[in-house]
Formats: sequence, structure tokens, C-alpha cells
Amino acid sequence: MSILIIVVGLDKGAHIIDTVQLRKVLSANIKVRRKKLGISQEKLAEMADLSVQMVNCIEGHRAWVSDKTLIALSNALGIEVFQLFTPAAEKQTSEHRPLPSHWLLKLRQDIKKDINANVDMHFERLFSMTLHE
Repeated sequence: MSILIIVVGLDKGAHIIDTVQLRKVLSANIKVRRKKLGISQEKLAEMADLSVQMVNCIEGHRAWVSDKTLIALSNALGIEVFQLFTPAAEKQTSEHRPLPSHWLLKLRQDIKKDINANVDMHFERLFSMTLHE
């Protein structure tokens, strides 16, 4: 049995999964993304220049894919290749994980600074117009 290390998220560390799990993750991600885009296996096959049978075998985790096929599928699905190997549970938790408070504070400060700069710019423009009248 082969073991592969897949790194999921910067703060989550590495997860060790075997090739069977890897195929399941790959096929599930392709299927979920395809359905999210509202396209059929036939349309995906056409977009990725693959046979319908190949797409069906990949989604059924009965076939492994080459690097060229991975690139073609990720391009057709509009995602990066690594996203095809990211376990769905990890995606869901990272999508719904709240931002750290220091990032939110920094974002708030940056937004305030931008707003103040815009207000100042508009007042300066108004003030300079009234001086020239």
C-alpha cells in the first residue's frame, strides 16, 4: 500500500492518507465541483478533452489520472490542481472558520484609514473649489 502526504491548510499540518483514500477524495471533489457548476459528465469530458467513460471511471474512483489529465480537469472545473486533493471536510471547516481577531482588528483599522483618507480628499477638493469661486 502506498502512502502519500497531503498538506491541508497552513495551520492544520499534514495528513497521511493512502492511495484509496486519495482516489476517493479526488473523485468526490471532481463530482462535487462538476455538480456545483451544473455540468454533466459529458460536458466535463468535452471541456477537459476526455472520454465520458474516463470521467465516469475517475468519479467512481476506478481509474487513476495522469498529470495532464489532472491539469485538464482542474482547468475545466476552474480550480487549482491541489484543490482536487483537499479533503472536503477540511474545506468546509476552513471555509467556516472565523478569522483570527488580530486580522479582523487590522482589517478594521485599514478600512477606517481608507475611509478617513477618502473623506479628507473630498473635503480638500470641496474646500479648494470654494476658494476659487
